[in-house]
Order: sequence, then C-alpha cells, then structure tokens
Amino acid sequence: MSIDLSLVWAVIIGFGVIMYVLMDGFDLGLGILFPFAPDEESRDVMMNSVAPVWDGNETWLVLGGAGLLGAFPLVYSVFLPALYIGVFLMLAGLIFRGISFEFRFKSKRNRRWWNRAFCWGSAIAAFAQGAVVGAYIQGFAVEDFRYVGGAFDWLTPFTIITGLGLMAGYALLGSTWLILKSEGYVQQWAYRITPKLLLAVLMVFGIVSLWTPIISPEVLERWLNNIHIIGIFPLLALACAGVLYRSVKRQKDGLPFVATLGLFIFTYLGLIASKWPVIVPPNYTIWDAASAPESQLFLLIGVLFIIPIVLAYTAWTYWVFRGKVKVGEGYH
Repeated sequence: MSIDLSLVWAVIIGFGVIMYVLMDGFDLGLGILFPFAPDEESRDVMMNSVAPVWDGNETWLVLGGAGLLGAFPLVYSVFLPALYIGVFLMLAGLIFRGISFEFRFKSKRNRRWWNRAFCWGSAIAAFAQGAVVGAYIQGFAVEDFRYVGGAFDWLTPFTIITGLGLMAGYALLGSTWLILKSEGYVQQWAYRITPKLLLAVLMVFGIVSLWTPIISPEVLERWLNNIHIIGIFPLLALACAGVLYRSVKRQKDGLPFVATLGLFIFTYLGLIASKWPVIVPPNYTIWDAASAPESQLFLLIGVLFIIPIVLAYTAWTYWVFRGKVKVGEGYH
C-alpha cells in the first residue's frame, strides 16, 4: 500500500502550526498584557515565567515554514505576494519582542521603552498572525496558481476582527499561563482578568462563526453537508470554555491553562475541517500544491528524525523549569 506523502506532510505542518500557536501564544499573550500588569515586579514575574522557554517555542514556527516550502512550494507563490506585508509585520514584531527579552533586565534607565517594545512587538505579531488566518479563511485572488490581487487585499474588516480575536486569545493563554506559574497578588490579578478575556474571545468566536459563511460560500456548503462532524469541534471548544470559567472561579492552578489549550485546539481543528483539503483558498488542494514525491520523501526522512528530538528537549526544558516563579526571583 502506497503512502500519500502530501497527506503526511499536511499533518506534519498542521502539527507544527498548532504547536507554535500553543507554545508561543502564551508568550505573546503576556506581552499583550504587559501594560495592564499591577507593577514592575509583576512584569518581572511575567517575563521570568517564559524566559527559559520562549526562544525554543519558536522552533515550531521554523519547522512549519520550512516544511511548507519543501512540501508545498507552490503555496509560497501565492502566500508571499498576498501576505507579504502581514508576514513582515509579524516578523518585525517577533524581532522587537525578542530584543526586549534580552535588554529589559539589563537596562534601568530605559526599561520603560523595553516594556513598550515587548508589548508592541507581541501585539503586532499576534495581530498579524490573526489577520493571516482571516485572509486564509476569506481566500485569495488566484489565476493559474498566481496571485493577482493587491498588496493590501489581506487587510479587510474580517481580517481585522480575526487579528483582534487572536490577540484576545493569546492574552487569555498568557493570563492562564500566569495563573499556573505565579502566586500571590500576581496570580490573583491573573484570576481577575481571565473571565473578561474569555468573554472577549467568545464574542469574537461568535462573530467570526456568523461572518465566515457569508464571505466563504464553500465553507457554508461544507458546514451544511458535514454538520454532524464539523459541529463537534465548536461544541468541544465551548465545553472547554465552560471548564475554564468554572476552574477560574474555583481558583484552580493548572486546569485553566489546560482548558485554554483545549479551546485553541478544537477551534483550530474546526478551521481545518471547514477548509480541508484546500490549502490555497478557494480552489487549490494540498495535492495541487505538492512538490515531487521524491522531494517530499527526502525531506520527510530528516523531519521524522528531528521532530522526536525537538519534542524531547522541549519536554525536558519545561520539566526542569516547572514550578512557580516568585517575585524577586528569576533566571536573568
């Protein structure tokens, strides 16, 4: 029995993307929450909670991007010209965020500027990622696998909503991560803001769910024909939201973060199910965009060797730096 390498690569890239969203999302979320923190000591706790792991989390972004280029190179001929400005903003935000990590703890006189760099870098990167997701949902102007739209076609009222929605979602990940990793007044502050962030996320979830079938008839048709399958994912996402709300009210430590991860995972799976197997909306599938099977197989051998190593050192890092981060303590 032959193996469909395009399908294997689609699973690998999808896994890389969701790993990046989950593992770097709370990092970006903490940056978005930075201006609202009670004081400078709480900001130290926020940064120290992710300082040992944040740069390793971005490994998954590199893996997903490199795998997409190798396995589905024709996607780049559409995505890059269509999303060039959005991707540039994302990378610029990530750069500013990364620089602020290194300089904030060393700078005393200009610390407020590094605080702003951390906040704005995180916010811009999160918004750009959400806008790119929105652009994927609404589709691209493509002829003969060539983008024929404008440089700002990706920026529409719909993508602005998805960009703001992902910012709220990342902030929710950040607040629940802080509940897990902090204690005292910092943790209590995170408990207070989490229900508000959850409400914002659910509002955007509802708006996008109602708006998507209007801008994408293909999605509406798929929903109507497969509602018994696709409908499971939003129900599971709402169940995770309910668990999150109750666990925060009961002031649980770890459950709010786990529930938020579940909320993201089921929303992501719902998006994939709504578009599958289209990789360049509205018409091109993963098989249309795939590279030669020989190229896919050559790359697959290396990736299947690398992924277990990345998973192992990631798990080891999180295990070593488990536990609470206390005020006045850290890794810098």
